[in-house]
Amino acid sequence: MKNSQDRAPIAEALIKNVSKRTVSFDVPGHKQGQGNPLLRSFLGQQALQYDVNSRRDLDNLIHPTGVILEAEKLAARAFKAGHAFFIVNGTSAAVQTMVMSVAKKDEKIIMPRNVHRSAINALILTGAIPVYVNPGIDLNLGISLGMSVKDVALAIEEHPDAKAVFVNNPTYYGICSHLQAIVDLAHAHKMKVIVDEAHGTHFYFNKLLPMSAMAAKADMSAVSMHKTGGSLTQSSFLLIKDDKDTNRVRKILNLTHTTSGSYLLTASLDIARKYLALNGEKLFNSVIALADYARQEINEIDGYYAFGRELINGDTIYDFDTTKLSVNTGGTGLNGIEVYDLLREKYDIQIEFGDLGNILAMISMGDSTAKVERLIGALDDIKDVYAKDSILLKTQEYIHPIVRLTPMEAFNAKQKKIKFKDSVGRISGESLMAYPPGIPVLAPGEEITSGAIDYILYAKAHGSFITGMEDDSMETIKVLEV
Repeated sequence: MKNSQDRAPIAEALIKNVSKRTVSFDVPGHKQGQGNPLLRSFLGQQALQYDVNSRRDLDNLIHPTGVILEAEKLAARAFKAGHAFFIVNGTSAAVQTMVMSVAKKDEKIIMPRNVHRSAINALILTGAIPVYVNPGIDLNLGISLGMSVKDVALAIEEHPDAKAVFVNNPTYYGICSHLQAIVDLAHAHKMKVIVDEAHGTHFYFNKLLPMSAMAAKADMSAVSMHKTGGSLTQSSFLLIKDDKDTNRVRKILNLTHTTSGSYLLTASLDIARKYLALNGEKLFNSVIALADYARQEINEIDGYYAFGRELINGDTIYDFDTTKLSVNTGGTGLNGIEVYDLLREKYDIQIEFGDLGNILAMISMGDSTAKVERLIGALDDIKDVYAKDSILLKTQEYIHPIVRLTPMEAFNAKQKKIKFKDSVGRISGESLMAYPPGIPVLAPGEEITSGAIDYILYAKAHGSFITGMEDDSMETIKVLEV
């Protein structure tokens, strides 16, 4: 097999397969678009001709021996990993596989509380016990930060039987913990390190960006290639450092991974990997410069603060991803959700999210100076037209969890519905998240506090979308029976 990164084996095999003009009596039923003219008109014939089943010459995602295995090995080299698995169930599947690979029922895993919901769901699936490390908090910006190394060290000291440490690299806002120090510390205590790099694909392809998980010698990493790497939505990589673990991890991955892997998604991963391996350094140099320009211009507008590397403190903010254009809106008297809505509804600009205190615009290789200028102009106009008297807005705050049962125990326990406003002191049977950013405020097995209730109700009243409760009206919540 060639070592060159200028190949895309899956895409090449698909092109060759189509050229054979094979008569199809297998699935999918649309038969390369011929059976559904409405779908063909919407997506186009070229896309649908590549939406095929796992044929012999196209290999099989759950047990690859041909072109998919070749593509996996090329991806591993590009990411400097032991092996790379193609993920078509979204990065959530990769996160769940990581947790299931390092911790079984009643085994402990150290993690920050500001993890994505997929990590909490993995605890429900495995029965693992979370040991939460409280992330740092920036009270002025209203955002969670990274984990302090001393707090990780304390958690390891108090829980020497923990099997692994879970790290976000970076957070949604671009904040990075001291990953290398955490990896070294965990490994010194015979613990694995698994890393959620959903927003860190680009770290692997530019030396000006923060350190990647594989560079830090972490054991596993979940990488959302579709977020900043240019592949199709829902496609990701699961990276492992030791290739000797390949068969074991694949067996765990296949517990939840689809047996009907989309060739549109796998080919997009293959092509995106090729493109970044050949052009990533130059591409992300441009992205960094564009984001820095936007940050500088936005900071010239009264009421906004586009924060960046000046926040670095060597601990809870060890590094910062400058491609994340995170902007605090508090000085305009508008919360981030209001600015998000105005940008979309009045200016036809779609950003990644707005929370109670900030907005986030993702700057990527598909952006241009003209697009960024349009965003800057819109923010300036919003400040002039819609700004209110600057007030102290309640921003995203960290709710300290009081864990009474493991997420699995609570999820499977007998539950009943009670009035949400009367649930203080009870044990939650549900996960409650405010979107954005999708970090649980309550997880199954945690005691419901007045602070959690106040925050959720405030977030909903100010435009956040609350998920996780069966009762969409939020009048009732499921709690454990006493």
